[in-house]
Amino acid sequence: MLFKLLTYLQPTHYFGLPRQNGSFVFPDVSTLPPGDLNYALIDKDYCSEIAKNYDVSWQLIQKGYIGQEQTINTIEAIPIQDQYRFIRKYFHTAWVAYVLALRLLSFNNPFRELQAYYSSRYIKRSRYLETPIPYPNWNGFQSKLLESKPKISIIIPTLNRYNYLQDVLTDLEHQDYTHFEVIVVDQSEPYEASFYSSFKLDMRVYRQKEKALWLARNTAVKAAQGDYLLFFDDDSRVEPNWISMHLKCLDFFKADVSSGVSISKIGDKVPKNYSFFRISDQLDTGNALVKRAVFEQVGLFDRQFEKQRMGDGEFGLRVFLHGFLNVSNPYAKRLHLKVGSGGLRDMGSWDAFRTQKWNAPRPIPSVLYFFRRYFGNQRAKLALLRLVPLSIMPYRFKKNKPLLVLGALISIVLLPLVLFQVIKSWRLSTCKLKQGPLIDTLK
Repeated sequence: MLFKLLTYLQPTHYFGLPRQNGSFVFPDVSTLPPGDLNYALIDKDYCSEIAKNYDVSWQLIQKGYIGQEQTINTIEAIPIQDQYRFIRKYFHTAWVAYVLALRLLSFNNPFRELQAYYSSRYIKRSRYLETPIPYPNWNGFQSKLLESKPKISIIIPTLNRYNYLQDVLTDLEHQDYTHFEVIVVDQSEPYEASFYSSFKLDMRVYRQKEKALWLARNTAVKAAQGDYLLFFDDDSRVEPNWISMHLKCLDFFKADVSSGVSISKIGDKVPKNYSFFRISDQLDTGNALVKRAVFEQVGLFDRQFEKQRMGDGEFGLRVFLHGFLNVSNPYAKRLHLKVGSGGLRDMGSWDAFRTQKWNAPRPIPSVLYFFRRYFGNQRAKLALLRLVPLSIMPYRFKKNKPLLVLGALISIVLLPLVLFQVIKSWRLSTCKLKQGPLIDTLK
């Protein structure tokens, strides 16, 4: 982490880890052209020059900087007062108080902590994301990759969603880019082979009796004939330019992955933090175009996540750690219906941290497997502390801040039960860690 206190707030964030070559994602400010620095708000009130430069570097990545300049290879220590100044600028005051409480409970020097916290009390939260970095050449960009018409393999696993799959395949029939194949891995019961006969698509359908999402995707990846693999969900809708926008993004940024964005209602705007190009800190296998060469180097999806959560998050982190460029693409949009049946819903997995039964593990064990494997036990515990109390309220209240705070308070009352659920998840994740990853290779 550029700033140590981010460990408490984003303990399992992709960008908190160095890549395999030892570099971090953040640009070295000293190597940037002067024009690029104009995109950041330079704060001269930091005590240390290092903190000022790290602030600029962090801002640029958050605002959508996608450059080829030298990145930071080592993280230097920053005075505690600069640490508090940083989190005051970019996080809600409640989270700043949360960090202070954890720091005091961790036996850090209380006088230094309180002094740094108090001295930063007048700092207002930055509105830096209101001015993301523009890419004015995008609209007029003539993609040679698009013109070369590479073959795309669209991968769709499906389970008991023929009504929705009808619209998915119809949308694909109307794409303005036509050089693609569709690979459907159908796990439905009963299986309806005749359903696929009416579509005018280059399509192959594989019948899979085992209800296993990551097996389905791995099967499709192995069967794919294209050099680019486009992952899609069976409860989504897309515009006719969906494929071409993904390809254009890969070409424009010379990227390896184009991660599209999702909206949940017709007419909704793209969420603010996904409304501009930026290096992506996630990979959504419901809307992502991936070069085949990526799978050849990092392997397929880890089947430790079967019937559970965060399999695409784990794959995305592997892609990041290998140094591949994954760009969040606001122009490759999909409407994600998130229907209440079929898919992972039928497998009993709706949300990573919300349980359906009182004696179920919280979070789902695959989440802790992911956290512990890549970030270690300490950061995994910080993630639990950060996320579990907020998961007490039902999923439909996920974006309601007052109810999330209420859920955190309720979690104190339910502490014995919550501890039981977390310990159970920790134990089950330990079993997964002992078994190790189940990652096949693409030959």
